[in-house]
Amino acid sequence: MKDQYRGVLLVGHGTRDTKGTAQFFELTEQLRNQLPTVAVEPCLLEFQSPTIPDAWNRLVEQGVTMVRVAPLLLFAAGHAKRDIPDAVEKCRVGTPNVSCSQTLPISRHPEIVELVVSRLSESLNRMDTPRDRVSLVMVGRGSYDPCATADMRVLSEIVASRLGMQNRTTAFYAMADPRLPSVLEAIARLDQNDAILVHPHLLFDGRLYQAIGKQVGEIRSAFPEKDVYLSSYLGPDVGVAKAIAGRIMERPRPQILGS
Repeated sequence: MKDQYRGVLLVGHGTRDTKGTAQFFELTEQLRNQLPTVAVEPCLLEFQSPTIPDAWNRLVEQGVTMVRVAPLLLFAAGHAKRDIPDAVEKCRVGTPNVSCSQTLPISRHPEIVELVVSRLSESLNRMDTPRDRVSLVMVGRGSYDPCATADMRVLSEIVASRLGMQNRTTAFYAMADPRLPSVLEAIARLDQNDAILVHPHLLFDGRLYQAIGKQVGEIRSAFPEKDVYLSSYLGPDVGVAKAIAGRIMERPRPQILGS
């Protein structure tokens, strides 16, 4: 039975990539399976629809008066701290009988850590190279927010420790250093490894994942003596849905958006 008063506004970043967009909506269905008594409406911050106002209005039309805003973001940076709250506040002002609170990004939720460790373990088990001769490179999107980049570095350390890997590095695609191409080139020149495993820490397919794949391909061509592997993005995995559901079920922070 649905709780008609509570609803979830699932906010994705948005991408022009049709596959990535489809994966977002697939994940929405996974989240609905995790929260069968709560109305869940998806929306996208950029590039695609439905927009935040579209999804907000759908919740209100269903009688929802308590909205949990769930940013589908890996780390807390500008979108989570400013863009999403600002957009939601504009909606809330128009419906004064509706209250809302925002979850934390999924970040280092235990389900995310387990998913990354599992994915990389599968990759390592398929490789012929002994684990102590493999260098792990964890790649984040990058951000100008130092808290977001620090969070990515902590995640890398946790994952590498769980995998028992001593040779590990964190890199970023943009907006933060070190950048992926320079990291890959430096690691490929080392004698202490025979293979490199690159994990793009991204939610879905899209231009960013494809661009990282291109940079990995360039290193493969430049250093044919090294085996360079690219793991997959997280995707619409049930582990991601469980992480989001976990954030939603956490006690809301004291400050309500718009208060």
